[in-house]
Amino acid sequence: MSVQKPTAQGDVPERLERALAAEVSLRSRMRHVAVGLAGGGGAALVAMLWATEPDPLPARTQLAFAGLIVIGLAWAGFAGWVLSRRRPLFARDRVLGARLALGATAVTAVAGTVLAAVRGTAADVLATAVGGVVLTAAAVLVLVRARSRRRELLRLRDALQRGAS
Repeated sequence: MSVQKPTAQGDVPERLERALAAEVSLRSRMRHVAVGLAGGGGAALVAMLWATEPDPLPARTQLAFAGLIVIGLAWAGFAGWVLSRRRPLFARDRVLGARLALGATAVTAVAGTVLAAVRGTAADVLATAVGGVVLTAAAVLVLVRARSRRRELLRLRDALQRGAS
């Protein structure tokens, strides 16, 4: 009857060990706490502003407030999901956060450009569109980097599992 020994600490590649330690570190968890508080606090603030308005708001304003509340709650939900995990996510949280950022940025950029087109000058529309494109491109870059990081960590994990068996 043989019992396999668990993988010794020294058998874990140093790069993987450092990456996983950073994922579950107190610093990383506190960042997610801050994201959750910011998202939930922002959603609560907008909801309180909306609820305490003495007169009914225009439909566009109600739509904007609803969108901001949804975005805030999405960030709070994301942070709660990450914090509820007790094991390394292998950068899955980065990919999900980057997708959330891309979605929020793209929707905000389009809505801002449409609003500028309805209410502003051509210069306003151009400035808003360029700003939206720049921010959306930055969000795409973050998503590409997050996916790359996840692939790298999964490759290291798979190599370690193949080496252990």
